[in-house]
Amino acid sequence: MSNNAMLTVPDAMALLQVSRWTLYNLIRSGELESVIVSRRCRRIPASAIDAYITHLREEAA
Repeated sequence: MSNNAMLTVPDAMALLQVSRWTLYNLIRSGELESVIVSRRCRRIPASAIDAYITHLREEAA
């Protein structure tokens, strides 16, 4: 996946295998970056998913 890609909330949920509630908690806490494209359209950059997974791996090590 291109690091320039922007994922929808359902796409990010599927990729991380988490619920909508968990995904929004990650966004609210600042652990996962997201952008609002229009008033009701939130997107998660693919690079933010990569950074979050890297962070999880570093914590586990």
